[in-house]
Amino acid sequence: MAALSVKPGQRFTVPDWDTNARLISADAESQRSASHQLRQEARALRNETNNQAKWDEHDNQTRLAERISSVNRWKETLDKCLADIDEEINALAKVKEAAERALQAKNLSWDVARECLTLRDGRRAIDVVRDPAEEQLHKEVKVIDKAKRELQQRVNEAFEQLCLLQEARQQLSMDHRGKMEALEIDRTCLSLSVNSPNISFKVNPTRIPNGTTAVDEWEQNSQYNKDHAEEEMKASTKLREAIVLAIAQTNNELEAQRVATEFALRKRIRDMERAYDELKWQEKNVNGARLIIDHSLGWGLDAKETLEEIAEMEEDIRRLEEDLRRKMQDLKVAHTRLETRTYRPNVELCRDQAQYGLTDEVHALEGSIRALKLKLAEAQDALDALYRQLHRVQTDMACKAHSLVLDHKCMDSRRKLVVPAEKFVPRVDTFNRTENRAASPPRPGQLELG
Repeated sequence: MAALSVKPGQRFTVPDWDTNARLISADAESQRSASHQLRQEARALRNETNNQAKWDEHDNQTRLAERISSVNRWKETLDKCLADIDEEINALAKVKEAAERALQAKNLSWDVARECLTLRDGRRAIDVVRDPAEEQLHKEVKVIDKAKRELQQRVNEAFEQLCLLQEARQQLSMDHRGKMEALEIDRTCLSLSVNSPNISFKVNPTRIPNGTTAVDEWEQNSQYNKDHAEEEMKASTKLREAIVLAIAQTNNELEAQRVATEFALRKRIRDMERAYDELKWQEKNVNGARLIIDHSLGWGLDAKETLEEIAEMEEDIRRLEEDLRRKMQDLKVAHTRLETRTYRPNVELCRDQAQYGLTDEVHALEGSIRALKLKLAEAQDALDALYRQLHRVQTDMACKAHSLVLDHKCMDSRRKLVVPAEKFVPRVDTFNRTENRAASPPRPGQLELG
């Protein structure tokens, strides 16, 4: 009988098999236990991470909301500050314009005062005095100059303060724009969720960007801008009050000086009218006395001849003056010829007959001019001797009349200070004793005024 073949390989015993089965069962139990433990830990981790994520998201949502609220409060504060500074800028600009108008108005007062001084500079002879009216006019010019300097200084200060306000407003505006952009960004972040379409992973999102500031620095910057703007607004308010006060003070000072000046002018006019009336009375007495003396000495019949002599003398003087003017023109021609000939070049610059002739002509003309001037002076002295006695009073009267006309013109010009420009109409001279009056024909024995 043939033996059975046995498959080569290791043969385990039954105990080995039982042991293996028990090991497998134990390993399975251990793996199940480990798996269960892992599942429990995973569930705990999931719960913990979910809770942590939810609380972190909640906390950050709260922080974003608080940040938005904080930024929004500062934005509202800056809104109010911007509105206040805009109002202050407008108020200061209006006050500055008022000061500029007041300064411009002082030009009229200054022009009127200078016009009055210029008019009164036209006074003649003894009437050119430094009277109280002129002193008040000079004082008025000084008051106006002082007021203009003060107002100009205030206008300059207002301009500088406006620049400072604009600078402060610019800082506020930049801070306000930054807060608006930050609010928009934070509100966008607050609205993001896992369902938002525009979320994604970013490269190094936890980096600290350049220029990042701390919360305290951010707070201090906004507080500084606000405090700086408020300080400038306070300074602007004080300046506005000072400008309004300066305008009122300068107007009051100028008005007081205007009243004093016009009072002095009216008083001077009254004094001048009394002096004129006195001279008028003296003129009548002098003319009357002259007629009496003329008739008593037999000079009444010579009045016509005297007047004819005066007329002839005046004609001769006029001719002497014409000849003198012609000689002066001839002398100018001779001088010009001589001077022009000095520019002849090189050897051409010779003393020829023309040069001698022109030199002789100059000497002759100079001699003629000296003779004519001497004769003209003698003739004028003779004519003045004829006029002197009778004209002395009449000349003084003419000076007084002229001064009165000038002072009345001053008073008429000063009406522009109290009458609106569109309603101002210059008055006709009420003093018509020198103007707007036809000259009366000379009486017998009375000399005519030239």
